[in-house]
Amino acid sequence: MLRYLNVLAIALLVGSAVYAYSIKYETILFSEQIVKVKHAIDREQDRIGMLRAEWAYLTRPERLQALADKHLDLKPLGTDQIVRSAAQLPDQPPKVDTIGRKLEMLGLSEPTNTPRDASSGASAVTPSARPR
Repeated sequence: MLRYLNVLAIALLVGSAVYAYSIKYETILFSEQIVKVKHAIDREQDRIGMLRAEWAYLTRPERLQALADKHLDLKPLGTDQIVRSAAQLPDQPPKVDTIGRKLEMLGLSEPTNTPRDASSGASAVTPSARPR
């Protein structure tokens, strides 16, 4: 019976060693894959930077102006192209003071007594208001 327990203990020891080494080599494999992915990310970032530099080079204003002058038959913009005459402009609606109209409808545009004059009994009109 003692021999069976010794054999079982040795088998468990060998099994746990195999399991520990398998975990070790899996972590090494995963760390190598992580390093490869990081290098791929760095390469892609370099490519993005290169493409941005090429885009900046291709969209320079002086380069585009030279290409437009060479390949497009453009005429200079004149002031008569923007607005030819005042007759072509649409009529603007009259300016309406809607708040003033509402105040007139409510009767609040009439002159009022100042608080100072109301206490003295005199009915004076405010200086800014016009009598009607």
